[in-house]
Amino acid sequence: MNTITRPTLLRPALLALGGSLAIAASAQIQVPMQPVPMTLQSLVVLLVGVAYGWRLGAATVLLYLAEGLCGLPVFAGFRAGPAALAGPTAGFLIGFVPAAALAGWLAARSWARGLWRPAALFTAGHAVLFAAGIAWLAWLFGLDRAVAVGLLPFLPGSAVKVALGVALLAGLRGLRRA
Repeated sequence: MNTITRPTLLRPALLALGGSLAIAASAQIQVPMQPVPMTLQSLVVLLVGVAYGWRLGAATVLLYLAEGLCGLPVFAGFRAGPAALAGPTAGFLIGFVPAAALAGWLAARSWARGLWRPAALFTAGHAVLFAAGIAWLAWLFGLDRAVAVGLLPFLPGSAVKVALGVALLAGLRGLRRA
């Protein structure tokens, strides 16, 4: 009897759940700042995109956002609910979706290999989420204040996260060869 293998949703569902939990955990590792805290979320979101690809990476971030919207305390400071998606962090949270998708798309085109291409991948991912975050903050507070509170203080941390992302990818490649 010929067995036909059917694609299963269990593996991607479990990966998405694990990725959303990693994003939620990274939200709690933060430097409290106002009106937007600095967290490790952007690094984890981009790593999820690289590891999962653009479709599952974006779906994982959407799952994370849905968890928070439904009341699970997954956002920075264990916040949850619709107010978190209407406050100052909303643009950044929404920007995680295209940032993860871009990271996955670039990784599929070998941008996760080497030294400079991964640096460009993580920088581009951060640029996407900053564009969304600054656009939202500019709507709330005006462009000058948005740049002052939502971009400039985050640039050094983003540079560190880019370096960490590049190092993690290089380390994982080294483990794979061992």
